[in-house]
Amino acid sequence: MNILSYPSDAAEARIGIISGRQIEISGDDHAAVADILAAVRSRGDAALLEYTRQFDAPEMTAADLVAGEAEFAAAEKAVDAAFLSALDRAVSQVRAFHEKQRRNSWISMDRPGVMLGQIFNPVASAGVYVPGARGGLTPLVSSVLMGAIPARIAGVEHVVMTTPPTRTGGVNPHLLVAARKAGVDVVYKAGSAWAVAALAYGTQTIGKVDVIVGPGNIYVTLAKKMVSGVVGIDMIAGPSEILVIADRSADPAYVAADLLSQAEHDPLSSAVLVTDSEAVAQATVFEIQRQITALKRREIAEQSLAQYGAVFLVKDIASAMQLANRMAPEHLELQIEAPFEHLGAIRNAGAVFIGPYTPEPVGDYMAGPNHVLPTAGTARFSSALSVDTFMKQTSLVHYSKEAFEREADDIMRLADTEGLGAHAGSVRVRLLGK
Repeated sequence: MNILSYPSDAAEARIGIISGRQIEISGDDHAAVADILAAVRSRGDAALLEYTRQFDAPEMTAADLVAGEAEFAAAEKAVDAAFLSALDRAVSQVRAFHEKQRRNSWISMDRPGVMLGQIFNPVASAGVYVPGARGGLTPLVSSVLMGAIPARIAGVEHVVMTTPPTRTGGVNPHLLVAARKAGVDVVYKAGSAWAVAALAYGTQTIGKVDVIVGPGNIYVTLAKKMVSGVVGIDMIAGPSEILVIADRSADPAYVAADLLSQAEHDPLSSAVLVTDSEAVAQATVFEIQRQITALKRREIAEQSLAQYGAVFLVKDIASAMQLANRMAPEHLELQIEAPFEHLGAIRNAGAVFIGPYTPEPVGDYMAGPNHVLPTAGTARFSSALSVDTFMKQTSLVHYSKEAFEREADDIMRLADTEGLGAHAGSVRVRLLGK
């Protein structure tokens, strides 16, 4: 990783590369996902089972699509006490944070004769997609919590989860235990685009839902994009990213470790350091070279850093904040002196991690805020998955006769300006009484 002065032509070129990165979707991928969606929509369980047998569990039957009570009971016995303790803490803290996001309906009568308001209602059902990984051996427990808990707090009546089965047709016990703790009603054994299709359109076994949330591979991402509008979705997630702002007070070993924590995700992940200290910049590059040799996912991290990593040297922290706002990172870390004094300068970030003992993984698993965050610069206009993801807002309007007559002329004037005579007519008929 070269150290680049910012602003400079070299820095601009690097920023362009980082900001321009995106998941490549080929025409073949698009066609394949479209075919999968169409097949599941028209043939239901039959298509779902065909794809599941081909790619995940060869012996899967329709009866196996739903995780049974015996599987949940066995899962409880299969996990250890230390995991349960950690899970309970995470569930409690994620729930406590999202409880504060609850919305209340309201009514206002500020204008004489006019009542306005909003009613907040949850959707009726939600589906949480949890990716499979390495044959079910690396269960993404945190994805269960981050999707299901805010849905439950929103008041969603029916929360289901779908996840790819193992080769033998099972589900990792840690996922099943997490699903129960998070309030999931049913766990379905299906993955990829066919699972998204089942949630969006419904099959004989899987009921259609109103909102689908959760991360996944390119097929899952593309399927969610294509069914958006039929159902609600959380977001179109891209590769992970982190931007660390550090000054001379930062520990380069901490900074390097945090950059690597995101670089190991995916070759498309981005890890960026912005600092006003050349000494910290150089020491961090050295630490990355030292620490990366011990990573199991070293090759992925090396590709990520080579393609989309960067170290930018700026004149001061104010300049660092400006660059961070420009890049709008998914994860923003502040490893600087007096970080709270700079919070007001932050405009664009998915989540902010403050101080040397708040690395990004704290947010992934335990702190409480949702870790499903906007990526690829979309923090400029979007937010984390939240209770709001599962809520609808309905406006209320009531006018008395006097209030109506007071504003009628202005309403008709605007309607006539737009050339919508019937709009004006619906007001005029009430004024004229015919």
